[in-house]
Amino acid sequence: MDGAIADAYAGTYAELGLPDYRPRYAPIVRTLVAHGPLAIRDLARAIGVTHSAASQTVIQMRRHGWVTMEKGADARHRIVHLTGAARAALPVIEAEWAAVEQAVRELDAELPVPLADVLRATLAALERRPFRERIEAHGKPGESLARGD
Repeated sequence: MDGAIADAYAGTYAELGLPDYRPRYAPIVRTLVAHGPLAIRDLARAIGVTHSAASQTVIQMRRHGWVTMEKGADARHRIVHLTGAARAALPVIEAEWAAVEQAVRELDAELPVPLADVLRATLAALERRPFRERIEAHGKPGESLARGD
């Protein structure tokens, strides 16, 4: 399902004249719009991902011209800025975000439980006990082969 949603988004952004914009950029763009330039470490913390994940996304965004990076006061930190092109595209991007939020509300009205509630509950459950741990509780892959079952 995730791939189908990502493909739909990618097609939508291409139709809007933003072929290099990806849905995974949204949390970073939203955070930079709200808070201004930030270090990758602070971006990662703000959007709830690892430093590595934020860094990889920022590098991809830089390649596509959405952000620039400058050295911070501490040379170890890189400060991420939206480019002029990114700022110019914000009205289109923000209109798409608003349309997505309306579509989510419409979808929620058709579901027995709002999707956001299910996702929050799922994430909380996985925070308490990761999925890998749940799988391993039922035997490690290949364990039955090693025993000759």
